[in-house]
Amino acid sequence: MKTKSKSLAGLRILVGRARHQASALSAGLRKLGAEVIEIPFVEIRKPRSYKPLDSALEHLDEYDWLILTSVNGVDAVWDRATKLKLGKNLFKHLQIAAIGPATSKRIEKHCLKVDVVPDEYVAESVVKSLRRQIKGKRVLLARARVARDVIPRELRKLGAQVDVVEAYETVIPKSSRSRLKAVMKDPKRRPDVITFTSSSTVKNFVALLGKPAAMWRGRPRPRMPEPSTLAGVQFASIGPITSATLRELGLPVDIEAKEYTIPGLIDVIALFSTST
Repeated sequence: MKTKSKSLAGLRILVGRARHQASALSAGLRKLGAEVIEIPFVEIRKPRSYKPLDSALEHLDEYDWLILTSVNGVDAVWDRATKLKLGKNLFKHLQIAAIGPATSKRIEKHCLKVDVVPDEYVAESVVKSLRRQIKGKRVLLARARVARDVIPRELRKLGAQVDVVEAYETVIPKSSRSRLKAVMKDPKRRPDVITFTSSSTVKNFVALLGKPAAMWRGRPRPRMPEPSTLAGVQFASIGPITSATLRELGLPVDIEAKEYTIPGLIDVIALFSTST
């Protein structure tokens, strides 16, 4: 899909990716003429302990598969391997699966071969891609502390032994709370479109605008923002899992990327804006 130059001119778009990851999305939107506001809904932090990840890396020769679901996971694994002075040759025997082209490219940057990139960049597609080659294999899944359990649950059903280790955690950046509330309450600054690139960005957006209420899946469930705060705002989702979280929290899905990537999200926002 090709977008037209300057097709987003006059559109104000809020990007809520983690600060160190916002540049690609923001740059792509600005290139098409959009006014971009960056307020991170997610902050990436080191895990509370590196012991599980370090132990897994030190015994990497015992694994058949390594699954990485994000660029953050790749960076965390490589940083720890470097810290532990483990050479890249230790990875050579592994089959590696990556969710999405950005994750795959980051792995290849370290001169490692990626064996599987599923057609759709979601957990279910990873399981489908590995269905016929995972039985009896030992799998290391390095990911965020809080994540969906689709991959380990379904791969275990298929006969794999799966070890899940925390490579990083995502938290709500408290410094974003006042900025986000101020922008959303001001009709002259309120965005026309808000982008969501993961379920955590959705949950944290609601939490940043609301106040903790009853417990929800082991963490405080935020109250929904006042309807007037969201008046006239379009919600843009990177894919079906993120969209499902938006709907679960009572928010609309006005725009959904057909290709679950940052370029795919930019393209669909541009297409949407030219058709409205």
